[in-house]
Amino acid sequence: MTALVPTQVDLLLEIKRLIDGAWQRAAIAVNAELTLLYWQVGQRIRHNILGNQRAEYGAAVVAGLSLQLTAAYGKGWGVRQLRNCLRFAEVFGSESIVHTLCAELSWSHLRLIAAVDDPLKRDFYVELCRLEHWSVRQLQERIGSLLFERSAISRQPEQTIAHDLAALRQGEPPNPALLLKDPYVLDFLGLNDRYLERDLEDAILREIEQFLLELGAGFTFVARQKRLQIDNDDFYIDLLVYNRKLRRLVAIELKIGEFRAEYKGQMELYLRWLARHEQEDGENPPLGIILCTGKKQEQIELLELDQSGIHVAEYLTVLPPREQLQAKLNQSIANARKRLGAKLNTKGAP
Repeated sequence: MTALVPTQVDLLLEIKRLIDGAWQRAAIAVNAELTLLYWQVGQRIRHNILGNQRAEYGAAVVAGLSLQLTAAYGKGWGVRQLRNCLRFAEVFGSESIVHTLCAELSWSHLRLIAAVDDPLKRDFYVELCRLEHWSVRQLQERIGSLLFERSAISRQPEQTIAHDLAALRQGEPPNPALLLKDPYVLDFLGLNDRYLERDLEDAILREIEQFLLELGAGFTFVARQKRLQIDNDDFYIDLLVYNRKLRRLVAIELKIGEFRAEYKGQMELYLRWLARHEQEDGENPPLGIILCTGKKQEQIELLELDQSGIHVAEYLTVLPPREQLQAKLNQSIANARKRLGAKLNTKGAP
């Protein structure tokens, strides 16, 4: 192979950048055109052919179209694909919305999101996917792991969720509740039924990459057992991480057993020390996450931890069956919204 002189190396790198850039723009353009095509196909089937006809008639029409399109254009127009097009058009009714979405998300992303039943959940996955640049596989895993139901924002009223997602869509910084979870699934740590806080911390450090992924996008590891010296007393933060999306330091305390009220004072001390000694110009105030195996909701509400920038969450070292976890999360969301609604009604009462 002929060696290149420095000027030729520079030329080669420049040409490779041009080629790579052109390929990337071409791929984006092709994805946008195909996505719009699939939406238009779905719209035609939905409005011009199916109308208000019986389901049996609609199924027959889709099956017939599939056979004819496959004969004309080959693979890629099976019944499942046409049903995906139809669902896509039903869920995203505006062509302008489709144009906006396909500029950042692929057809494979949008097909997965369109299959989500709840509109708020769909918006959540759209905005988080755009914010964190998930691959199709990552999106599939997050939907499968019930990310929306485990997010802190899911406990808020629907109007609050819609408002925060709309703000994110307009380019505003994300509300921390969009990125924080409850519970965190730590089944990858391989812990048995009996372990100490030190065992939990050691296991997390061994699997730090997976742990940061479970925390969410934008988290980077800073320190273990971060030492704080206050009035000649030494204190230690179990784990200290940083989130680029939130532009905040995040202190994490690991607890065995249920949440206890005294944990609040401990975390508040850590956060105020970090704000005074570690927070950089342009950063937001530090956040605290207290991970417990259980929590008592009324204590947490009375302590008003959210006003102190403290998030209390459970963690699971063994993942229960999906149906069981789904039922538990749905009940937790319903209870949280009910309590919040009662609280707001009490405040608004004369």
